[in-house]
Amino acid sequence: MGVALAVSNESTRKQLYRSDALTRLADRIYEGEGGAGTAELSLLFCDDDAIQELNRDYRGKDAPTDVLSFAQEGAMPGAPVRILGDIVISLETVERQCQGERAAMRREVYLLFCHGMLHILGHTHDSAPEQARMAARQAAYLQWPLEAAWPAEPAR
Repeated sequence: MGVALAVSNESTRKQLYRSDALTRLADRIYEGEGGAGTAELSLLFCDDDAIQELNRDYRGKDAPTDVLSFAQEGAMPGAPVRILGDIVISLETVERQCQGERAAMRREVYLLFCHGMLHILGHTHDSAPEQARMAARQAAYLQWPLEAAWPAEPAR
């Protein structure tokens, strides 16, 4: 039961996360959002060139971003494992946004992972009420104060 998390780090930035902590966070989110049984999720850490290519190809935005999420569509009903999808995080963007401060970068990785997973599970933040709900969920799952779980930066 829970989430089987496959993590791959193709970034030049290292040691910004713990796979076991990300797995526990994934389990907390999955269960909190009503997930049942076993699920699979992949997480790719990369640098700006790779995420920019994905952002251009899938969202039509030719610029790097911090996080992208791709929900698996058409999951097989009754399958023993639910495949959730893929999350991609640019550690180069994280480094830039956090001005190279390692502790801030580590926190941002967990925030972006939580954010991406909530998107995969169907949450959006296209309106103020949706943003408030998503921010509250992030704060709850990360066990952070609300203001830390939704920084006053550009919308993700």
